[in-house]
Amino acid sequence: MTVSKLNRRDLFRRTGTLALSAASYARVLGAADRVRLGLIGCGGRGRSVMGAFQKNASVDVTAVCDVYSSRIDQAQEKAPRAKGFSDHRELLDQKNVDAVLVATPDHWHADIVIDAARAGKDIYVEKPLTLKIEEGPRIIKAVRVHDRVCQVGMQQRSGRHYLRAKEEYFDTGRLGKVTLARTWWHGNGAHLRLAPDTLKTQPSNLNWARYLGPIKWREYDPQQYFNFRAYLDYGGGQITDLFTHWIDAVHMLLEQDDPISAVSAGGVYHYKDGRTAPDTINALLEYRGEWTATFDATLAPGKRGAGIEIIGTEGRLYIDRGKYEFYPPGRDVEPTIVEAEGDMTVDHVNNFVDCVRSRKRPNGDVWVGHRSAQASHLGNIAYLQKRRLKFDPDRDEILPL
Repeated sequence: MTVSKLNRRDLFRRTGTLALSAASYARVLGAADRVRLGLIGCGGRGRSVMGAFQKNASVDVTAVCDVYSSRIDQAQEKAPRAKGFSDHRELLDQKNVDAVLVATPDHWHADIVIDAARAGKDIYVEKPLTLKIEEGPRIIKAVRVHDRVCQVGMQQRSGRHYLRAKEEYFDTGRLGKVTLARTWWHGNGAHLRLAPDTLKTQPSNLNWARYLGPIKWREYDPQQYFNFRAYLDYGGGQITDLFTHWIDAVHMLLEQDDPISAVSAGGVYHYKDGRTAPDTINALLEYRGEWTATFDATLAPGKRGAGIEIIGTEGRLYIDRGKYEFYPPGRDVEPTIVEAEGDMTVDHVNNFVDCVRSRKRPNGDVWVGHRSAQASHLGNIAYLQKRRLKFDPDRDEILPL
């Protein structure tokens, strides 16, 4: 068994690109050349990614926004000079905001990203880019028309060992003809969150109507606020939350993002708690390049873990966020194992900041984010309609029966 670690010099030699450290950015950009960031959506993920931005010495967080003022307070503890807002449109009006980090629930992504593009802001938006498959082209148009940099938070695109695996095994054809990409993500705790006692009744400083935004009215529900991933009005469940990460990595490695059919099955089999997103799901996509991709996920307590296995005629490659393993054909073969290094979220953020300055398209450009969310949406639509979908990836159209 061969085990190696991926260092920054090796990545530069292999890919010709290198995610700059915060100190490097400060030297390259100069102390006065700042990127002023506004955070929209101050929940746990938003504050975490904001922290990754703050590791970059050229970034100042100047504004934060949320419908729940307690979360604004939490964000301002990390960014004490940031001004707080309850409406993202007011934040976008600020002259001291160059770029925004959008970390709201999925049902707000399209409106906020389009508003930000029209306001002349660059955008880092958490995945999935869209709640609905038809939102993608609208977002892309707004970003392109207003000449904005838009990075979708699919951080595997900047992960050093993902880039090395691509160059060593996919760009060189060492796997041979790929026929199957298996992906799975079991036991993800973010889909099982229980609202704390402080949210059992609506806090006076939580704007429920603003939280609902574009979706239809319903009375305050603490679970629909605190665990939005479990409800299809706010997100796409495990498929768009988790499969989007994995299918995007597959798209990147194979340089193919064109599914032509989809079928899915699943349901709420265990957690009878009012959720509308399935707690167990299996999806199968067929691609124009004559290979299939699968996604299996369950929240049932009996299984945990996540990964990707890509199988070709000359070997197979397993990859997750911690390492990759290459297995040549045959029995009792010794794998080559490469461990991950660095923080891929920090690297992804730094790639975005670099592109804000250079005006180049980032690793997770809006088009990339659309195509990977689109693949996930096909899985969800097939599940909801209980049929096999045929899809035209050139026209972005589900074909009639």
